[in-house]
Amino acid sequence: MKEVGRPVIDCNKCIYFFITWDKNFPRGCRLFGFKSNRMPSFTVHEATGKPCQSFKRKS
Repeated sequence: MKEVGRPVIDCNKCIYFFITWDKNFPRGCRLFGFKSNRMPSFTVHEATGKPCQSFKRKS
């Protein structure tokens, strides 16, 4: 999933990413404590103006 003009950070590979049971907000970020209908990295970029600085790859 890519939005134009935003850096590509694959939240699926991040230790903080999780799937919720909420059909309106199916994706979440444990570190920032929110759920979203888009990938959390898009929301973080929109809020801060920077790519997510907290990405940590799953082992």
